[in-house]
Amino acid sequence: MRIFKFGGASVKDANGVKNVAKVLQTVGHDNTLVIVSAMGKMTNAFESLVENYFQNKSEVKSTLSRILDYHTEILDNLFENKSHPIYEKIGSLVKELDAFFIVNKSPDYNFVYDQTVSYGELISSTILSAYLNEIGLSNQWLDVRELIKTDNYYRRAKVNWDATQEKITKKVDVKRLNISQGFLGSDANNFTTTLGREGSDYTAAIFGYCLNAQSVTIWKDVPGVLNADPRYFEKTQLLNQISYREAIELAFYGASVIHPKTLQPLQRKEIPLYVKSFLNPKEAGTSVSKGKDLDPKVPCFIVKKNQVLISLSTLDFSFIVEENISEIFNLLHLYKMKVDVIQNSAISFSVCIDNNYNNLEKLLHHLKAKFKVTCNDNVSLYTIRHYDNSAIKSIEKDKTVLLKQLYQETVQIVTK
Repeated sequence: MRIFKFGGASVKDANGVKNVAKVLQTVGHDNTLVIVSAMGKMTNAFESLVENYFQNKSEVKSTLSRILDYHTEILDNLFENKSHPIYEKIGSLVKELDAFFIVNKSPDYNFVYDQTVSYGELISSTILSAYLNEIGLSNQWLDVRELIKTDNYYRRAKVNWDATQEKITKKVDVKRLNISQGFLGSDANNFTTTLGREGSDYTAAIFGYCLNAQSVTIWKDVPGVLNADPRYFEKTQLLNQISYREAIELAFYGASVIHPKTLQPLQRKEIPLYVKSFLNPKEAGTSVSKGKDLDPKVPCFIVKKNQVLISLSTLDFSFIVEENISEIFNLLHLYKMKVDVIQNSAISFSVCIDNNYNNLEKLLHHLKAKFKVTCNDNVSLYTIRHYDNSAIKSIEKDKTVLLKQLYQETVQIVTK
């Protein structure tokens, strides 16, 4: 079986949905499971809906209406029959979400977030499945929440592999075309959970692992894995081959083309991962598998924006030792901070973090009780794998360097 994943850019409008169908017709669709993300920027729209629910309830109805209008326009361009059952299905999903807002009693932002944003994938996969059936590509729609079981760490749920393996093995018909959702799962109480932003790639890998897939392919609007994000860097190069190890390194440092959790389950069973263009599906793209670390061997650039750099020193200028470091990491864990860089000396400790859960002020308040604290927000973290001097100079040009750390194969630079 093959696993295909199509992201939001591939289904941002009716033409995108039609193109997904063309890709399947071009490369084959038997024994295939398709994972699809929310359409276009809809995850952002659903995130705005969550914000409105907590801060401006009067806007919830109008935001829901805009979300329905966006998807209805796509339906109008896909289906000639305006009384097609798909219209009622999508309307019912939006009403279902509206009803959740009315009955929900939980004040937990992360719980409400997962119950809300999940509708982006539920709607997109329902539309894609209906369109493929309409044009003769018979398929089975699967609710991924009945297949991938997780804990209840909302917004970054951990997969229960044994339960997930059992359900996928029982419920997926590997002999046909299946359509399901990325990013989602459910906990022991069947509440929806999410696997973290960009978690649809991870979903594809979970299915690949559990189904012993022949391959997993991520279809994107770029020709494959590039040595840098073309949104931020000029003169990017296509990487033809990447080893699992190298890809895991790139993902760990934040390369956006592959989700950090995607590669481990594939590596365990040596399932090849392909990253290909949905605009040119016959091109080879990038292969991630056993083999050469990198082909061609060129510097690879990664940037993470909107980071926070915190620098600490003890109030009495004593050494920062194991006890201090343990306390710092306990606080980072408590406030759900993702650590991207660590640098320490005898009397100082610096850490670059993602403030995804908006707990920065609480963390700083706690740290200031014991440490002298300097905080720089909205900084950029650049990572270069297989760096050379010219690569480093190109990053540092016209920027203020706040932190720099060199390893044998990697350099990390925090700039303002």
